Amino acid sequence: MIQKIKQLKISSYKNIVVLTGAGISVASGLRTYRGPNGMWEEGDTARVSHVDILLTEPELVWKFFGPLKQQILSSQPNPAHMALAKLEEKLSDDQKLTLVTQNIDGLHTRAGNLDVLEMHGSLMRTRCSNNECKLKSFADETVYTVKPSCPECGNMLRPDIVFFGEEIPLDALWRIKMALRSVDLFIAIGTSGTVSPAAGFVSSAKYVGASTILVNLEDMDPPNSAFDEEILGRAEETLPQLLTCN
Repeated sequence: MIQKIKQLKISSYKNIVVLTGAGISVASGLRTYRGPNGMWEEGDTARVSHVDILLTEPELVWKFFGPLKQQILSSQPNPAHMALAKLEEKLSDDQKLTLVTQNIDGLHTRAGNLDVLEMHGSLMRTRCSNNECKLKSFADETVYTVKPSCPECGNMLRPDIVFFGEEIPLDALWRIKMALRSVDLFIAIGTSGTVSPAAGFVSSAKYVGASTILVNLEDMDPPNSAFDEEILGRAEETLPQLLTCN
């Protein structure tokens, strides 16, 4: 039986910030990183997600991310993604939604959200590993099984994601910081909320007086007092109820 969720009065808020993690994509058939059956339980995941391995053993990186990319291409946005897309569509001219995701699956964009801040990049984009190359990051659905080469400079192409050992793009962090200065509703969905810098977003929102909500399958451990409310349940079931515009 689906839990009855109290609908938010969205019209009461002007600046909404939503942070999503891997939990929002579970209903699309994608695995989370942490928790039961999480990808981090597999020994190679952390290793191939580090920039050092990208530079020294790129074939191993593409061998790992190729099947993951295929899984993403075979998946579809679920009702949780669609609820956020509908929210953005129905906001009035004086309301703003800043959608920040830790995910690299691109499902928010496929659902219809127009402005998504992808903190960790997207596996649906590829770029040259040579930062001096003129080739810009491009949408790419090719599932590579061997190391691809840049058509411009001949260096290796790489997934346009943020590997461990790399910095989150400064422009994304700046836009998030600006959004959190005036946020009046902050919602975190499907994320453990323990990894920096995203772990500090709710505290920043709380500091400026925003209402703060966590939507997650399990309780936070340890709890975070910066959240006013915790809604437990599957995101694809709770969000369509929570975010119906009124």
